[in-house]
Amino acid sequence: MEKEFLQKLLGQVASHSVPVEHALEKLKHLPFEDLGFASIDHHRPLRKGYPEVIFCQNKTPQQVISIVKAQLRQGDTVFGTRADPAMLAAVKKAVRSIAFDETARCFWKKSKTWKKHASADASAGRIVICSAGTADMPVVAEAQRTAEILGHAPVMLKDVGVAGIHRLFSHREVLHTASVIIAIAGMEGALPSVIAGYVPCPVIGVPTSVGYGSHLGGMVPLFAMLNSCASGLTVVNIDNGFGAACAAVAMVSIKK
Repeated sequence: MEKEFLQKLLGQVASHSVPVEHALEKLKHLPFEDLGFASIDHHRPLRKGYPEVIFCQNKTPQQVISIVKAQLRQGDTVFGTRADPAMLAAVKKAVRSIAFDETARCFWKKSKTWKKHASADASAGRIVICSAGTADMPVVAEAQRTAEILGHAPVMLKDVGVAGIHRLFSHREVLHTASVIIAIAGMEGALPSVIAGYVPCPVIGVPTSVGYGSHLGGMVPLFAMLNSCASGLTVVNIDNGFGAACAAVAMVSIKK
């Protein structure tokens, strides 16, 4: 339940255009709705500014669809992550007008009251997402779609890894005017350290599970980023483009 919806509902009650009983029916699932297998936090948009996100991995299609429909009944914006092709197909079949990105493994449906707020705010900072290579695209796309659903339009710098570092420095103006940079890399995970040593803004490193055997499924770039000597670098979990985008949005949304 988003702030705009609640303000409108309370205004309608105050003007006597909506009966109190009707308003109570709308509000009965605050702060959460128990579906038996899941407790949906309809109150989250009021606390956080964005809705509860559906993590689809290890859920059945029916469970995910039930959560989506419950959110839609309450006027929530829907956003699902880690949806494999079978999950995306099931959700598309069950939910009308759902938008999706197969590369990002995400789907979404914005509520009628959902507004892009930060990207339209002149005082809001700019998020830049840098990716080391094309193989990292699922994580990159997840970060991009998450930032977008949270109201931001990130600048994308793709395939600018250290194997051809001149590609990164050709974007020096974009890098130096960013408010926060998300740097996504697999292999040896060097990109976030290079960027954090070059720019004044915070950098969020995202290690990916892309790499050869001794890469250890993302552990090597994770350790490399955690042990970076570059100041201003923080790190999220392996392949966690969603978490990086949420942190970036929180950073640029701080009121000065």
